[in-house]
Amino acid sequence: MFKLDRTLTYRLHLLHKLTDLESQRAYVAGAGLSMSDGRCLTAVGSFAPLSVNDLAQMANLNKGQASRAAQSLVDQGLVRKAASPTDGRGVVLTLTAEGDATWRRAMAVVDRRNHEIFGVLSATEREQLSRLFDRLIAQAQASDDE
Repeated sequence: MFKLDRTLTYRLHLLHKLTDLESQRAYVAGAGLSMSDGRCLTAVGSFAPLSVNDLAQMANLNKGQASRAAQSLVDQGLVRKAASPTDGRGVVLTLTAEGDATWRRAMAVVDRRNHEIFGVLSATEREQLSRLFDRLIAQAQASDDE
């Protein structure tokens, strides 16, 4: 018989919920950021320059959430918002010097959390899981494009 608790989506959601609370605490303790701000700052620092739409995509947020998070980071002096050279109505987000230092602390949180969560797996298993996730993400993106 079909068992809901053995499905991929159920198990991914469960893993997400189980790890999210500790990740929230870790962002505050390690970088002085909320998890939302931390996720957005790590995206800007890793993929800049970004538009708000790019930030939404890279941080897995909707445009409204990304816009609010970007403004929060600007207000904190961590992100610079400048007019886009290619889109008259758009903006480009980059890190400030203070943002770069905070980004480095936030990335250390991400790295530590990644090791805590996946440390139970061997290096071979982590690589295999990474490849499997790549395939699943590619399939989901292809399905979404149709």
